[in-house]
Amino acid sequence: MKNQENQENQVNQINQEKSVVQTMYKHSELTGKIIGCAMKVHAALGNGFQEVIYQRALSIEMTEQSIIFSREHEMPVFYKQQQIGTRRVDFLVDEVVSVELKAITSLEDVHLAQAINYLEAYDLEVGLLINFGAKSLQYRRLINQKFKQKKNQ
Repeated sequence: MKNQENQENQVNQINQEKSVVQTMYKHSELTGKIIGCAMKVHAALGNGFQEVIYQRALSIEMTEQSIIFSREHEMPVFYKQQQIGTRRVDFLVDEVVSVELKAITSLEDVHLAQAINYLEAYDLEVGLLINFGAKSLQYRRLINQKFKQKKNQ
């Protein structure tokens, strides 16, 4: 009996690792849906297009999946609780997840650092960095460790 439970736990763990919905992450169901949409777009278009093409296609896919989002959403950038400018995020999904798109050969540390900096500047807790430029879709879930929830203070 104990052996069967261990096997079931191992299978469940493997299935969870394969799934794009990682329940250990905040907004995991939403980010999983977004990643699923990106996978459909990449499967249909492949790599090699400009970022704006993937942005338009992802917009169509997320609309079909009833995901609420704003495209090219202008966000304030803060420094020491003062707004110092604005920047457009590729997508702001359900007002809680930023989505940055790339169409480059491979994601590098500088792209991850940039996306995390945006999360910190926007004071958003969760983000996605999605790259359509590689042969296989690349994505990273990002967590803002400095999340402050300005809106609730």
